[in-house]
Amino acid sequence: MRPLAVRWNDLGHFRTGQEQVVSEVLVERRGSVQVITLNRPEAKNALDAATAKGVAAAVDELDADGDLRVGVLTGAGGSFSAGMDLKAFLRGETPAIAGRGLCGITETPPRKPLIAAVEGWALAGGFELLLACDLVVAAETARFGVPEVKRALVAGGGAAFLLARRVPQAIALEMLLTGEPFSAARAAEVGLVNKLTPEGGALDAGLALAELIAANGPLAVAVTKEIARSTADWTLADGWKRQSELMAPVFVSEDAIEGATAFAEKRPPVWRGR
Repeated sequence: MRPLAVRWNDLGHFRTGQEQVVSEVLVERRGSVQVITLNRPEAKNALDAATAKGVAAAVDELDADGDLRVGVLTGAGGSFSAGMDLKAFLRGETPAIAGRGLCGITETPPRKPLIAAVEGWALAGGFELLLACDLVVAAETARFGVPEVKRALVAGGGAAFLLARRVPQAIALEMLLTGEPFSAARAAEVGLVNKLTPEGGALDAGLALAELIAANGPLAVAVTKEIARSTADWTLADGWKRQSELMAPVFVSEDAIEGATAFAEKRPPVWRGR
């Protein structure tokens, strides 16, 4: 299937379809999985305003479309993303979406699971996009870095704030305070990367992981993600109450009945998302 091109046009609307255009973001459906590809390989997929709007539109579609269950975010041309496009920045552009963060996902990630499939560099803002994803699959040759302190800057797109929630604090501080890159092997060792693949295999591995998730009940998956990502902000006493409130609609849903029925009848479940 040819990818769907997504472009932010002069009227402020996204165009989607089987278009023969050069677009900063490509969106493709593979069954119930949405693939979002940063498509500026000549700039190592550096993030400009058009790229940010394209990613934001794609994740909005992911959450709104009941036929889509999981998203996979990747980059074209052998790189994930080198971070903010400094030339675009000097033109007055920003890759942040007001109230939503970098590319519309660092402050407000999608409700449905999002997997990063990383080849090459995930650097600075590109690394912060990775942190907005729930799972990470990476080629063995991938490299990860937050070099902002080397330029007397702070990694304010999410790394300084969120990295210590993904890896031990000492590891996060090593990465943030030295600005030195981590290899894919080191990133996997500290728990930042879920799965390593040979070079060129990250997208296929990301899709395989997405299919495993997409086979599960979509309401249960979305609520499980919400609970797991919210616990850092909950007290122990409040957490049980909040979890119960989120879980209750799932346990009385049509999908919950279908899951039990399909198990009893020894057949694959047919999820309705309700």
